[in-house]
Amino acid sequence: MCFLLHFTSQPCLSKHCVDASSLLATSGIDPRLLATVTNAYLGTRVYRDILHVSGVYNGAVGDTHRADIPSPVNVRMMVPGADNLAETFTLNTRTGTFSHELQTTDCTATQQIYAHHSLVNLMAFSITIRRSAHTTQPITIQLQTPFVPQSQDLDLHQGPDFQGAHYVYGQTLVPEVEGGPRPTVHMLWTPVPPALMLCGEEQEQSWEFLTAVAESEEEAKKSYNEGLSLIAAGSLHASHAHAWAMLWRGCCIDLDGALPLRQALYGCLYYLLSAIPPQGRPGFLFHGISPGGLANGTRGEDYWGHVFWDQDTWMFPNILLFYPEAARAILEYRIRTLEGALQNAREQGYQGAKFPWESAATGREVCPEEIYGAQEIHINGDISMAFEQYYFTTRDEKLFREDGGWRLVGAVAQYWCSRMVWSEEEQCYHIKGVMPPDEYHSQVDNSVYTNTVAQRSLNFAADVARDFFIPVPEEWVDCAEKVKVPFDAERKYHPEYDGYSPGDPVKQADVVLLGYPLMHPMSPEVRRNDLEMYEPVTEQHGPAMTWSMFAVGWLELKEVQRAQSQLSKCFSNITEPFKIWVENSDGSGAVNFLTGMGGFLQAVLFGYTGFRITKTCLRFNPAFPHDIHKLKITGVSYFGNKLEFTITKEEIRIKVMESSLNPPASPLEAVLEESGQRVLLHEGQSISLPVVAGWIQRLSTKAV
Repeated sequence: MCFLLHFTSQPCLSKHCVDASSLLATSGIDPRLLATVTNAYLGTRVYRDILHVSGVYNGAVGDTHRADIPSPVNVRMMVPGADNLAETFTLNTRTGTFSHELQTTDCTATQQIYAHHSLVNLMAFSITIRRSAHTTQPITIQLQTPFVPQSQDLDLHQGPDFQGAHYVYGQTLVPEVEGGPRPTVHMLWTPVPPALMLCGEEQEQSWEFLTAVAESEEEAKKSYNEGLSLIAAGSLHASHAHAWAMLWRGCCIDLDGALPLRQALYGCLYYLLSAIPPQGRPGFLFHGISPGGLANGTRGEDYWGHVFWDQDTWMFPNILLFYPEAARAILEYRIRTLEGALQNAREQGYQGAKFPWESAATGREVCPEEIYGAQEIHINGDISMAFEQYYFTTRDEKLFREDGGWRLVGAVAQYWCSRMVWSEEEQCYHIKGVMPPDEYHSQVDNSVYTNTVAQRSLNFAADVARDFFIPVPEEWVDCAEKVKVPFDAERKYHPEYDGYSPGDPVKQADVVLLGYPLMHPMSPEVRRNDLEMYEPVTEQHGPAMTWSMFAVGWLELKEVQRAQSQLSKCFSNITEPFKIWVENSDGSGAVNFLTGMGGFLQAVLFGYTGFRITKTCLRFNPAFPHDIHKLKITGVSYFGNKLEFTITKEEIRIKVMESSLNPPASPLEAVLEESGQRVLLHEGQSISLPVVAGWIQRLSTKAV
């Protein structure tokens, strides 16, 4: 599950110094496409002079953006007067470490940069100089840093040094909402000297530099001390690498197929896993995942670090499949912002909760353009669907009974009911004046995606109420049954909205989402018609996640090569050498576009396997291209069990790798759809099944 991404410069014959910035310029690499090093709390792009802290935004609604914090880790090595200088830049996805290596005839200097994956308040870099020639001359590596402890978004003050570290602290300048909190940032960092020297008698030496960032002075100092202790024990980077190793051990996608596909998958997984909360810390306060990740999102770029449906619809299912604890943290973020969503609904004149199209810290709408926040209301259903997938995968009733999940799900249902209007003419409910996922159209009535996801929200809320023996409001049932889902009976396809004309351009995946992830009931004929109707009119250079969903649709219909041709379009959004995705294939939009990565992963994790999360079971129905001979997915989580699926052309092998003891995992069985054959799943044992449709269910339940 490891691969290295790198580029190497040609040997430099000049006697002038060559630093990283000039190398990057001469290599023609856009600095926005450089590797990112992030964890759930801190993030930066390598060789960038700012870093970001999760949940720390500056600016009032409409101007809210991730606060720029000066980065002490932006340090570049130089070798004065070196002949035959060669440089290599490498991203190791196994250890979450970016490396820069300078090699001359006399020495090799290596810099490693990383955001510590378990001690998430720490970023670090180290420099190691190793003598490579039989010389006793001192070797000097110059260090260049543009770091200045100032910020356009925080009022920073210098505090007293601590344990040899410099210290600044301060608050953001402008709260997100009037009278709201202004987050405080405390930062300690190891001073960076202008040069490091390997003396004549030394063969090798390493230096380590820490940056600790926290919301309180106490936490910053505690984290810095933890880092110093690990440095003293020689295990700072080792502890970080171990955390990554444990993370990779819990999830794996291994396929026997083309190398570019495998590399794309591993890259997507790496960047997505870089964004999730650390394992074993259920109380960690998580602030969501933005389209460009924590390394991006400054003012005017990468959607300013806001959280969209991208998190809940495109990234969440992949995270849930492997790491339910991290998925729960995403849902907890939505629960914490529920009060802001309730206020949004009141301001719109509706009941319940209206989640913002763009969310930051408070749950109030922070989208700079009013039209999206007012009309792109499908976000409510997208969030509810994430709660549904989590509930049907874990049955974590505590999240709903005690931790606010039920209140949120009920408030979303209440909003939908208040948002619908009854049509006497059509004898059904309408949802008017919306923008669908296809943002080329606004102020439309009865967006088929919006109405269908609203219907699903209402049905899920009713299901949870019944499970908890709570009376189900009649209007929930009535609105779910009678909301209009546009359908053209003559052409047998779903119009995108009332009045949609076949052939009208579409920005991105919209109607095709009805089949997956919404799983709206339809015949194979209608599913095919939807795909064929919208595939040619969808923007060819639009958002990267779109073609993944067309691929999933064709896989459902077992048109595997047609699916692969759609998935292949995604490769135009993947940049080299660090597999950074761009939102649009022309290079515009957000960079490190986790949304596109999430869609690509779903095409494999849910497309090739046919996985579908339902109320009663985890369905499977494999289909993948002819040039893929085997697909192995390790770490699939279902009711406290970790499963391994190995799929070939001849068989499906399923193994329960481990089962949790606290709380105890539910015993499982596999059921084949056509024959009804049932096979018990025992921990540590594999079963072999034919390559047909079926499902995994709890032993005490009957799937439907």
